[in-house]
Amino acid sequence: MSLVTENPEQAYPTQSSVWSRFEGCFSAISGLISYAPVFKKHFYEGLKELYEDNIQYIEIRASLRKIYELNGTVHSSAWALQVYKDVAEQFVREHPDFVGVKIIYTVYRGIKETIAKAAIQDAIRLKARFPETLAGFDMVGEEDKGHPLWYFKDALQMPASQGADLPYFFHAGETNWQGLEVDGNILDAIVLNTTRIGHGFAILKHPVALELSRKTAIPIEVCPVSNQVLMLVSDLRNHPASVLMASGHPLVISSDDPPLFGAKGLSYDFYEVFMGIGGMNSDLKTLKQLTFNSLKYSAMPEGMKVRAYVIWHKKWQEFVKELSNHHFRKEAVKCNSRRQG
Repeated sequence: MSLVTENPEQAYPTQSSVWSRFEGCFSAISGLISYAPVFKKHFYEGLKELYEDNIQYIEIRASLRKIYELNGTVHSSAWALQVYKDVAEQFVREHPDFVGVKIIYTVYRGIKETIAKAAIQDAIRLKARFPETLAGFDMVGEEDKGHPLWYFKDALQMPASQGADLPYFFHAGETNWQGLEVDGNILDAIVLNTTRIGHGFAILKHPVALELSRKTAIPIEVCPVSNQVLMLVSDLRNHPASVLMASGHPLVISSDDPPLFGAKGLSYDFYEVFMGIGGMNSDLKTLKQLTFNSLKYSAMPEGMKVRAYVIWHKKWQEFVKELSNHHFRKEAVKCNSRRQG
């Protein structure tokens, strides 16, 4: 159920092998978490784990799979989204400093266009019914083996042709190849008016896409742990995001699939960005900007963002005060040591 192993270099000698095991993990757990009582509990415990990592707002990509009962009942995607909404509202009531949850409806990018059209039509209906819960739509899975976004161009233009509101949050450019249809997904994602770009690892190889995303303030979702585990990069000092950070490109830090990587929450990813990608000049300003970006580039409406900013600012002040007190305690210990010496 995870990729954790003592010798990853031997267990996963190629990118194809690690992706095969990665997607196999989802297949292994899908039947378990698709059982209705487990589905509800699993989501609640997931929120709890993220909250314990000091996360105050979450956007989750979810497949809205068919949820089943032991009596043979199979629930619809609307039922699953209602559960997400109800459990999130319960969690907010129990944790007043937690702002909320939004869901990004996802489908596998290896499906046929006819299935994609049905999924997008379903997402349009759900967005109209749950406007505060459903953030938008994305296509997930290994880009190198899946269909490019342009393959789904007719399906992806359905919301606009119907005058419907369905924002996109496309995975694009999660590859270290250049010149294939896959890395072209980045430009197609921008043309299709994506709200954010998931991973965007290949964006430096596409100067036009890079300039467009900067001008239109489309942030890149950087997932450092995932990029290492799935063998896009080993040394994070060489991660494309290091160039993006140095040039002031809008970024947000994401965790991708932490349980499968043996990680928890978002702290591991922030640590890797701060220590590796950010360079020797990373400091409190770097952390503050990155955490601020998470709220700024979220799908929250403005009223919700105001509340999130207030909570975040208070937590940031407490964090800085705690760091300051810790520093002074260390200095006091040093002074006492010198006197005793």
